[in-house]
Amino acid sequence: MSLAMSSSPITELTARAREIFRLVVDGYLATGQPVGSKTLAQNTPLSLSPASIRSVLAELEGLGLLGHPHTSAGRVPTEHGLRLFVEGMMQVAEPTAQEREAIERRLAEVGEFGPVPVEAALAATSALLSELSAAAGVVMVPRLEPRLAQLSLVPLSPGRALAVLVGEDGGIENRVVAVPDDVRPGALEEASNYITARLAGRTLAEAAGAMRAEIASGHSALDAASRDLVERGLAVWSEDAARRPVLIVRGQANLLDEAALQDIERVRLLLDDLENKQSVSELLDMAREAEATRIFIGAENRLFALSGSSVIASPYRDRDGRVVGVLGVIGPTRLNYARVVPMVDFTAQALSRVGRWAG
Repeated sequence: MSLAMSSSPITELTARAREIFRLVVDGYLATGQPVGSKTLAQNTPLSLSPASIRSVLAELEGLGLLGHPHTSAGRVPTEHGLRLFVEGMMQVAEPTAQEREAIERRLAEVGEFGPVPVEAALAATSALLSELSAAAGVVMVPRLEPRLAQLSLVPLSPGRALAVLVGEDGGIENRVVAVPDDVRPGALEEASNYITARLAGRTLAEAAGAMRAEIASGHSALDAASRDLVERGLAVWSEDAARRPVLIVRGQANLLDEAALQDIERVRLLLDDLENKQSVSELLDMAREAEATRIFIGAENRLFALSGSSVIASPYRDRDGRVVGVLGVIGPTRLNYARVVPMVDFTAQALSRVGRWAG
């Protein structure tokens, strides 16, 4: 597992400031409560007075790494501070041998008597993530991505055409596509032949990517009108799939712990966000192309900006190594990142290893 690193003022802090910042973050992640100078004076090995600690806290606050809630004399890490802590200071706690064995055993049990049904494997995975993280576990069901055998665009009436998709499995689907009223004769056939001849055998996502790369390179012989028709013909299926995301969420009750109940409005917003499965799927989809586990903290993602929540997500793959979906954990910004990040990463790897069900 790897996490992308970025330059930050963390590396420019004195050893004293780094230690105090770490203690504030550790205390906040453990309790969800602000950490005061008196508590820090009792726990820091630096033998600093409360006055010296308050001076360092003010410095860290000035850098935007800590915040000062109005109702408390203590400090909490800002979302910016949490991001820099995660990338620059966090000591990742890899899953223990017992935890790894438990994860693999749970997933293996689902497929003990044959190929694993998609819903069963993913429901088990989301429940497992919820248990491990004490937050909400989420898994995005693999998209149905048929491989193309043929795509034909047939004129219906001015401004309308019928896109007929034939998959390699023999399945046939039809969609009505809006086309320019003045589309030239032969353009629909030209676009159909282009897709079928060059892009057959690919999924819709692969086809769209290859087509755009060829057009961008200037190697496509299509004129602008035909390129537009090709785009329309492929997009109609991807748009249809995006309107029907399938998301499995488990463990919302874990979000109602004692610390969370002190900020019930934030919890309400988070639960409302989880009900919006379309938006959650769009967020998780951002992790599909990631090589490593991705972390979204608070306002870094539009969906959870108001509830101040974090998402840890990792892609998982089918038996051929293709990314087919994303799993993760959603919870408050005080998630135990050091433990949950490698747990999500390992669970994604374990789910990929039992990829019989997704092939």
